[in-house]
Amino acid sequence: MSSPTADPPAASLSPGSRLPPHTALDSLSLSSLLSGDLDDEGDGGRGGEGGEEDGLGDLEVNPYDGLPFSSRYYSLLEERRKFPVWRLRQSLLEHLESHNMVLLSAASGAGKSTQVPQWCAEFALSYEFSQGLVCCSQPYSVAAVSLALRVADEMDLSLGLEVGYRVSHDDSCTPDTMLRFVSDTLLLEEMMSDPLLHQYGVVVLDELQERTVPTDVLLGLLCDVCRQRPDNFRVVLLTHPTLAPRLSAFLGPSVPHLSLDSAPPSNEDEEGGEEEEDRRPVEVNRVETLYRELSAGKEPVSAACHMVLDLHRRGEEGDLMVFLASAQEAEECVSLLEKECVALSPQLGALRTIPLHAGLGGQIQRVYEADPFTLRENDLEASAMGAGGPPGVRRKVFLTDTLAEASFSLPAIRYVIDTGLQLKTVYNPQIRANSQVLRTISKHQANMRTQRVNSHLPGLCLRLYPPSLYEEGMGEAHCPGVMEENLSHLVLLLKRLDIADMGQCKFLDRPAPEALMQALEDLDYLAALDDDGNLSEVGIIMSELPLEPSLAKALIAACEYDCVDELLTIAAMLTAPSCFVTADPSREEAAVTHWRPLMHTEGDHMTLINVYKAFIEHNQDEAWCTTNFLSPAALRLAVVIRAELLEVMQRIELPVSPPAFGCQDNCTNIKRALISGFFLKVAHDVDGSGNYLLLTHRHVAHLHPFSSYLCRQPRPDPPSWVLYHEFTISRDNCIRIASEVHPQMLVELTPQYYLGNLPSSDGKELLMELRQSLEPPSYEQDGESDAQSRTHRDAGETSTELCVVQ
Repeated sequence: MSSPTADPPAASLSPGSRLPPHTALDSLSLSSLLSGDLDDEGDGGRGGEGGEEDGLGDLEVNPYDGLPFSSRYYSLLEERRKFPVWRLRQSLLEHLESHNMVLLSAASGAGKSTQVPQWCAEFALSYEFSQGLVCCSQPYSVAAVSLALRVADEMDLSLGLEVGYRVSHDDSCTPDTMLRFVSDTLLLEEMMSDPLLHQYGVVVLDELQERTVPTDVLLGLLCDVCRQRPDNFRVVLLTHPTLAPRLSAFLGPSVPHLSLDSAPPSNEDEEGGEEEEDRRPVEVNRVETLYRELSAGKEPVSAACHMVLDLHRRGEEGDLMVFLASAQEAEECVSLLEKECVALSPQLGALRTIPLHAGLGGQIQRVYEADPFTLRENDLEASAMGAGGPPGVRRKVFLTDTLAEASFSLPAIRYVIDTGLQLKTVYNPQIRANSQVLRTISKHQANMRTQRVNSHLPGLCLRLYPPSLYEEGMGEAHCPGVMEENLSHLVLLLKRLDIADMGQCKFLDRPAPEALMQALEDLDYLAALDDDGNLSEVGIIMSELPLEPSLAKALIAACEYDCVDELLTIAAMLTAPSCFVTADPSREEAAVTHWRPLMHTEGDHMTLINVYKAFIEHNQDEAWCTTNFLSPAALRLAVVIRAELLEVMQRIELPVSPPAFGCQDNCTNIKRALISGFFLKVAHDVDGSGNYLLLTHRHVAHLHPFSSYLCRQPRPDPPSWVLYHEFTISRDNCIRIASEVHPQMLVELTPQYYLGNLPSSDGKELLMELRQSLEPPSYEQDGESDAQSRTHRDAGETSTELCVVQ
């Protein structure tokens, strides 16, 4: 390994200094100082004959914490210099001096996500961070945490001090953390209270090709911030080359575009020789792509599993990465490999399976474990090796979904198996419901998956679909999130930003008009908007709560009905992942037997309160959770979310009632609060046998098999009317988390013009008749226009208290 030609970039500036005072440097640019190109002049090099005094002068100190660099820093620096993106370092620093915004494109694995934030920190350090801190936004929370850990290690700093991360329900930052990795969702929420992001001097928006809703919105908003802070704000946009031409056209010619194709070779490239060339990520032309069409009836999961075993039997070194449609399929593939590896020859060596998806949380860091003997519970040992037998090939198999297409660059990946599928959740605004859609990936995604090969040996990408599908059946790029997701929460945030005088947001792709109209209509139903379409007082409070709009409205309504303590628990449990562990079919009855004592007669929402209270009463014991088929991680997260929600309510001075769970009046009040937020999610049993017609779009659904109404013994009759939390159009068409409600409550608590807009059904007629019987004679059900109905509602709300929901 050759020695670096320049001193560490971070060490080129001493702590607390902006520019060296020497007069000979007055005409030099800032980027020249940061690059370290001048370090060879006048210092005579390290280890020369300058004597002991010169040796002390060569001691390099980390300018961020004032401590000497460790030996590991220099070892990692050698690795960093080999990243392809390193060639763009000098050019990026030069452009940051003269441009507000810079676009940088590089393929996955080039090092842009770890290196660019560090260079931005160097730029901010040159101004002693007087212009603000450095923030790097990521579309996936697990990627933000992982990058913070890696970058802190490369910078020789402590995680949680100089470098930190901030994602939903987990914050390692202090007020002095100068480099922060945050989720795009939290950065967007941060702009509500600080629209111009005054605490930041540089913002890095990473993985733009993922096209998540928050990232797309941030792209437009940050363009506005650059115009309003032209002198002390910089934005660096990072993307895969596939999106770069479109982004460049969207941003205009004033935003420079840096790419590896136009980058000059760095000094390290010339001096590193063949040894360094072998250690760089493999070039695309060294990856062979093979297509294998699956036979009829062959499941992609089992096909991928058998392909892994076939490659392992070949005995050639190199790890594997398998792309499956969903996190659930990744876990299924792990289970299949466990069973199949029993029959493997003991001469083949150990096969270590590692799932890689967003649902793993902190456990995802196991993908970087280098010790082959540090195995997780489902690691597969073919057999104990004999004393004189061959060791075989120890191999890692990473089972992932779309997460690893751009995030989590891993070394030694020689084989990629691509099923060509992804399971997407698509929101249909016309029926106000999500659909689980299994679809083919795009060409860009297929190419990115191929580029995950990162080995000094020739690589192989095995695509489990015919070439005709790639050529003719795949779109060029995947659909952006703003075209496929529920936009109610986004519209609420943008309305809040309008209050802060942020102007209009530019979109790379405009959301569908019907999706925006449906989002505005839902917010209007929830009384979040006033007559002018701006946020009402209730809407402002809803935007403060980190919850979906319906749940935020229910929590606000709980202030009126004196059940805030209980609604906080329900909101936390609904926001966290499901606490009920999915058991194997052979153990489902055992799981239900353990859940049955926790089930509440009033419905699934009350059952969630019972589960939470039992978890707290057992001191958050993990063994108790395991025994009762409950997820300790989900329940611990619910505890954190509940504490955060309580803190927000206390900060905005909303009344918090004491706990009263257990009495009938309290359960009734809980249902009233839930109806205030979830009246859009009500279903009516049409035949008395559990076939529920959803009032808003006339779909027929069923209660989830593990609902308390179906699991209690003796089993009660199905309720006539239910309020539910979630409905997804899929194979089972189930409504999840359902509780019985009375139609009179619905009539009393829902806006009158909402009932008039429902599609025709027996349930609607029943509700309208009930409303007529409750209204005074002057009420004209069919004669009032929507505008008159809105006026009637608004007049009734003007004299109410802030938390009283009409």
